[in-house]
Amino acid sequence: MDVVIIGGGLGGLCAALDLRQRGHGVTVLERRHYPFHRVCGEYISNEVLPYLRRLGADPQVLAPASITEFQLSAPAGRTLSLPLDLGGFGISRYVLDEHLYQLAQARGVTVLQGTTATAVRFEAATDQHVVELQGGQQLTARVVLGAYGKRSTLDRQLQRAFFQQRSPYLGVKYHLRYDQPRNLIALHNFADGYAGISAIEDDKYCFCYLTTRQNLKVHGTIPALETAVLARNPQLRRILQEAEFLYPQPEVINEISFAPKKAVEDHVLMCGDAAGLITPLCGNGMAMAIHGASVAAEHTHSFLQGRLNRPALEVAYQQDWQRHFGQRLRVGRAVQRLFGQPLLSEVAVGTLRFWPGVVRALMQRTHGQAW
Repeated sequence: MDVVIIGGGLGGLCAALDLRQRGHGVTVLERRHYPFHRVCGEYISNEVLPYLRRLGADPQVLAPASITEFQLSAPAGRTLSLPLDLGGFGISRYVLDEHLYQLAQARGVTVLQGTTATAVRFEAATDQHVVELQGGQQLTARVVLGAYGKRSTLDRQLQRAFFQQRSPYLGVKYHLRYDQPRNLIALHNFADGYAGISAIEDDKYCFCYLTTRQNLKVHGTIPALETAVLARNPQLRRILQEAEFLYPQPEVINEISFAPKKAVEDHVLMCGDAAGLITPLCGNGMAMAIHGASVAAEHTHSFLQGRLNRPALEVAYQQDWQRHFGQRLRVGRAVQRLFGQPLLSEVAVGTLRFWPGVVRALMQRTHGQAW
């Protein structure tokens, strides 16, 4: 087999479509069954539209929301607003991942749902990977892409450095109906966290926030946390009081790590959040996963065509990944330190209101250009 991709999210499915389009045999392993929800802000920068169209996966058929305006609020409710230079679109992962999965299947990608990879080992003698599956089955492949998201037991097996460190962050996501302009993405700060809200398909909105385990521990439950902490920001209080929440329990993910990661681990090419996670405040993780898929597919194709040997493949991929995304991640971590603390957040928003050029410059450093 040419390629096994562990994880069927945006990075995994786009890489699968790309590699299949180039004529390679691809198997995707996904531990869940489509369609399903993920904790995600569900906003995608328009930088990826040309690539998705080249893959024959234009999201416009899904009727996404068009996002053209940005708003940021401090914990006390003061706001700054400005247009998004490149713009983006809002679409739920429930709909988009299902769409990409159906396209991949129709084009000859083997997608094994309900399948968990428990270990990956590289055999130098054969220059191939062996992927061990739950239940004892094994797959062999010339290339393995790790596109399994923010955190996995595979990270422990691969002894990745970030996995040994506890992370204080957790993410919470709802879908709701709410009275907000559908072209607006808004980020609202609160003590030890921030929330984003933007339109998706079918007149719905994605409401997603990042906070800390300690914040949750102090208040005991997610509803109590939202009432005691998020609602201090009048922008968030209005959402919590007026929105129609479309499912009773939110999606929650724990141990979200923004620590630096390596793009290659034990000869596995990491893709999407498995390679590096940008802070949600910068709102561009989905576009990065899709862009990262194109980088991984291009270098994998060169290797499979015999134009690169394995050492050259790994060096080229790591260098290219850093060139495209290294600065974005560093800027994202720096920007995140300005927010989450009420006093610092108030100062930052109060200052940036008068310097829209600075806000645009920060956005440009966390977003790419259409390619």
